[in-house]
Amino acid sequence: MLPIRELLDCKVRGVRVFDLSSFFERTQGQIRIDSLRASWLIYGDGFRQGWARTFVKRCFDLSASIILLMMAAPVMLLTALLILLEDGAPIFYKQERVGRGGRVFRVIKFRSMRRDAEGDGKPRWATANDDRTTRVGRVIRKLRIDELPQLFNVIVGDMSLVGPRPERPYFVDQLSQEIPFYAVRHCVKPGVTGWAQVRYAYGSSVDDAVQKLQYDLYYVKNHTLVLDTLVLFETVRVVLTGEGAN
Repeated sequence: MLPIRELLDCKVRGVRVFDLSSFFERTQGQIRIDSLRASWLIYGDGFRQGWARTFVKRCFDLSASIILLMMAAPVMLLTALLILLEDGAPIFYKQERVGRGGRVFRVIKFRSMRRDAEGDGKPRWATANDDRTTRVGRVIRKLRIDELPQLFNVIVGDMSLVGPRPERPYFVDQLSQEIPFYAVRHCVKPGVTGWAQVRYAYGSSVDDAVQKLQYDLYYVKNHTLVLDTLVLFETVRVVLTGEGAN
């Protein structure tokens, strides 16, 4: 039982009182699933998806993506050549992912795995040291170069630069059944990078998905242009230091 009377006394005397969800949000940059109630999501502050924020985010995505594509063009051309020389075509890897509102789209990445990576047709989690990865693939995955073609997804409007990472429909169906509030992450566009990716190491299990969702919920609730900029700078740091975030 909560000491309601004592907490109320603290409140009326000017002491700030937080519930567990708000405490973790403020101190850890995440919203804990194990202490979360639907009423907190419904009646609490945040989760605003106003037209002004959507417009500013879209303008930022378009301008930044075009600039990044121009800057990255030499690296992307070299990567395409190396993939062709090692393992032949195709250069790009296209796969269905779930986006905003549950809409399915095709994400574009440089192919980093063998052409027969899922020869049996069964979806598998990608792991940090996946033996299906080619030699070129290991390098471009470590440096996140394989993600650069997703800038085209941003330009056409399927993705944003920053947001929850888009997952495959097969895993979305599985995780939605096993993890409470998982579908909430689909109320914003998925991102090339995200708050969860710079705050949590590479994950390839349901438990890892739970941990990442807690950061995704924080982002969905609190996303601003300032937070997007912070995530982009953190992404650069992760790439330069070789940390295991994905």
